[in-house]
Amino acid sequence: MIVLDIETSGTDFLKCGICQIGAIDLETLEEFFEEGRIDDEDEIVNIGKDKLACLEVLGKTEEELRDNTKQSQKELLSKFFKWIEKRSTNFFLCHNPVFDLAFLNNKASKYGIERTFHHRSFDLHTVAQMKFYELYHLFSIKDNEVKMGLKNILNFCGIEDNRKFHNSLEDAKITAECFSRLLEGKNIFPEYSKFEIPDYLKR
Repeated sequence: MIVLDIETSGTDFLKCGICQIGAIDLETLEEFFEEGRIDDEDEIVNIGKDKLACLEVLGKTEEELRDNTKQSQKELLSKFFKWIEKRSTNFFLCHNPVFDLAFLNNKASKYGIERTFHHRSFDLHTVAQMKFYELYHLFSIKDNEVKMGLKNILNFCGIEDNRKFHNSLEDAKITAECFSRLLEGKNIFPEYSKFEIPDYLKR
């Protein structure tokens, strides 16, 4: 299984571009991390009310996202798809696979690149909800709102995330770490060993 996270210039996969791809092969723990520039026509779409919200999440400027010294978005995706071909499985695990796959599929179509990943994927949110149900016999939902976003999943798994900015490889590692704790009650990355695994997740 490949744990995937991407960073983008906004949430609209039709208007925005991919600027980072981070991935981890869960079988070998081999990593992929590359940055690229968004296309000239790609927009930087607001995530929140603050027009700079997207840039603040990434800790980057618009000039950095459009830096012509970086590889193109097409080159970035081509390199990633070739990396996937070397994996023994091509299933993705993401925190929100609908988001990541929408971007990858749209850009692959735009550039005419053959997809090398499976059309089905695993969702960390669903895994966390199932574990929560196993423990408490109900899903984490309150007032008709799902309460298992990434922050709550991290809390559920006993992990603190005090980073100022997002990075796709770091996010992929956090996703993989949570997945391991939820399914097996095990720590897999040394940088998270300082966070004690909650007793309810230990086997």
